[in-house]
Amino acid sequence: MIDPIYRSTELHLDGLVGPTHFYGGLGYGNLASAKSANSVSSPRRAALQGLAKMRAVHRLGVPQGLLPPRARPDEELLARCGFTGPNALADAGTSAPVILKAAWSTSSMWTANAATVTASSDAKDGRVHLTPANLSSSLHRSTEAAPTHDLLSLVFANDRFIVHDPLPGPLADEGAANHMRLSSPGEKEASPGGGPATTVFVHGPDQSDAARFQSRQRADASRAVSRLHGDRDPMFITQSQRAIDAGAFHNDVVAVSSDRVLFCHDQAFAAGDLARLRELRPDVTIVNVSEDILPLDDAIASYIFNSELITIEGQLHAIVEARVGASAASMAALDLLIEATDTTVHLFDLGQSMANGGGPACLRLRVPLTAEELDAVESRFLVDEAKLDALEAWVTSSFRDELRAADLVDPEFAREVSDVDAALRDLLGLPD
Repeated sequence: MIDPIYRSTELHLDGLVGPTHFYGGLGYGNLASAKSANSVSSPRRAALQGLAKMRAVHRLGVPQGLLPPRARPDEELLARCGFTGPNALADAGTSAPVILKAAWSTSSMWTANAATVTASSDAKDGRVHLTPANLSSSLHRSTEAAPTHDLLSLVFANDRFIVHDPLPGPLADEGAANHMRLSSPGEKEASPGGGPATTVFVHGPDQSDAARFQSRQRADASRAVSRLHGDRDPMFITQSQRAIDAGAFHNDVVAVSSDRVLFCHDQAFAAGDLARLRELRPDVTIVNVSEDILPLDDAIASYIFNSELITIEGQLHAIVEARVGASAASMAALDLLIEATDTTVHLFDLGQSMANGGGPACLRLRVPLTAEELDAVESRFLVDEAKLDALEAWVTSSFRDELRAADLVDPEFAREVSDVDAALRDLLGLPD
């Protein structure tokens, strides 16, 4: 049954940070990830920071769930690349360090990339649709597609939900980090049942040899997902190449929405697309921050637009990474949002995730649900205070406080991680 504390039926699924959280510098176009490459990480602090955010969202009255990390190292990936036997880790570390890092990656913690979701009220068949992202633009993330499909099929194992297969690899799809939902004019607050929303798919521009970074989200992928889901009111807009080149590898680095509010940087979208959106949805409050107030480079450095926006009973809340408070320009942008929408701001230290290029919005997948649909979600993946306490105890007792790149070739570390994963499966009641 639905916990009486819940006053919203937008389920937030966060990725649980795994015990192998490290800085591999694997994120193409992700400047923070590149800057932190091979520095010392703290899996314990990373996981506790993520759990603290989950607890805060739960206490706001929002349904909060989690997706567990993938088993690491990825022995199947290593074997497919020719690394087997007792020396597989050492051999990969010597001759193919990128493959070794990919096998240890904990990037599934950023569940905004797990899938794209269409609410039942937005779909022609009246069911909730989820398509796991294929994440084919990078090796370390592409291996997540199949296990994410299996995991989501377990979480949403009810005929109210359809979990599609990931798109074919050449159709590069990066999930909900490039998707927004703007509630319909007649839709009741905190409920997706009032009518079809505008589902906004943001894709990259046509590829250009002059670009510093190529887009990760293809237009044909966005359209394919929309067709699969039977979206009743989709809109397709283009992310600006300037934003991508500045380090906005996903749209959620420069734009975020909730209900009928869109908070974005002036350089987030291609010329004319924001005007099209204004014309289509004049009821939406668009807080568009100009370059004069917040330079694009500063916006990406602070991740102000990667805040987690949540609407609860008509009140907008913003889960904001603490470093935003150190940037006068970012605070000026946040003040514009507060002035326009009376937003309540909550600051959180997510420094470990941020150093790898993921802020508050990266850590969650939003799933709009009716009360009946929420009741049909597999309860093992929903959290309450007791489960959060148990998860914090699990992290504190078993995660390393420091992790170095040299640890990734140590078979003893692999055995240690296997024991930690087994303890989590027992805690959540999941099969081996």
